[in-house]
Amino acid sequence: MSIYVLIPAAGMGRRMGASVNKQYLPLGDRPVLSHTIALFDRHPLIDHIYVICPEAEIPLCQREVIEPFGFSKVHPLVAGGAERQDSVRNGLQACQANDEDIVLIHDGARPLLPPELIDPIVAATQRLGAAIVGVPVKDTIKQVSNGLIDATPDRRSLWQAQTPQSFRYGLIRDAHAEALRQNYRGTDDASLIEWRGGPVAMIEGSYRNIKITTPEDLILARAFLDSPGDKPA
Repeated sequence: MSIYVLIPAAGMGRRMGASVNKQYLPLGDRPVLSHTIALFDRHPLIDHIYVICPEAEIPLCQREVIEPFGFSKVHPLVAGGAERQDSVRNGLQACQANDEDIVLIHDGARPLLPPELIDPIVAATQRLGAAIVGVPVKDTIKQVSNGLIDATPDRRSLWQAQTPQSFRYGLIRDAHAEALRQNYRGTDDASLIEWRGGPVAMIEGSYRNIKITTPEDLILARAFLDSPGDKPA
């Protein structure tokens, strides 16, 4: 059994308000995306890494993110699609894993994943076929329509989904193929398994595993990076 990692990094990052995509912004001594790749490149369980970026940015990503850091597990870059779901499907087609292999799908803009979470999510995927990382919500959540509160769900049952999300290759490949045939758009990869009626395990993650989306997120990521246990690779 081999373990693959797909890293979608094709988003435009419009909320960041920067002149370059958020994956290329500096975090410490390297771009955000390079931190994310390094998490998996140095982990002993991981065999193959596929980074998915906009086709027009492949030379830039290769030059600024891949080549300077000597990654040993990264395959040729994969061109992304119109939406994230399309990009992940392109990555699944590119890696051509065996059905029983495991594929971890992780946001390129989540550079602070604690590496110790990789082992338990892989173990849960071996048992169940699908697992994701997430954290319990901290705040009270309100369900709202037309500016008015409809309901207040019990937050004890609510979790905030993160990545990596991990699957048996055959399971997630078939789910993406079926979603394409039926024009179904999921909110994340796990939602495609849920849509088909399959179980997905939730592994408790870390509140440090933030997705860098806004300028404030980048400030927080830099603070985490400077704190003990989060030094760059």
